[in-house]
Amino acid sequence: MNDEQVSRRLSYLLRHAPGDLGVTLEPGGWAPVQAVLRHLRVPREQLERVVATNNKRRFTLEGGRIRANQGHSVPVDLDLSPAVPPALLYHGTHPGALPAIRREGLRRMSRHHVHLSPDPETARRVGARRGKPVVLTTRAGDMHAAGHVFYLSENGVWLVEVVPPEYLEFPG
Repeated sequence: MNDEQVSRRLSYLLRHAPGDLGVTLEPGGWAPVQAVLRHLRVPREQLERVVATNNKRRFTLEGGRIRANQGHSVPVDLDLSPAVPPALLYHGTHPGALPAIRREGLRRMSRHHVHLSPDPETARRVGARRGKPVVLTTRAGDMHAAGHVFYLSENGVWLVEVVPPEYLEFPG
């Protein structure tokens, strides 16, 4: 398996199917490295390289444990503390999603949180996964002042339960 395949498989296992590893995620979303290595059948050196070189910094490797920093669809307590967001955060999406977002805002869908980027460039890269990207601006400071709770994951992604449409600015 090449590094990209390991990264994709690791994302799937740690975020969506830890049961395939025969584990229940520990508090913080941690899984034993040995279980991951047994399942992936790759050397620890390759796993360490994948974690260190992942451009989105999706994983944290700490001693004998590993976790995905966010994006889980399985029940997990990521053990994150509330944080004060900057005034503006960004969300990358595709044009087909805009009608629903205008009506309902950003919803977490099958994940634990809505993911927001600290800058438009990162949001553009995220949105480009499904074609031509559209970047939405979130008035996170106003949301926080209104009582919405934000979390900052270890890799710099901002997390929030929902972004109501009144806090979104649409391009054009």
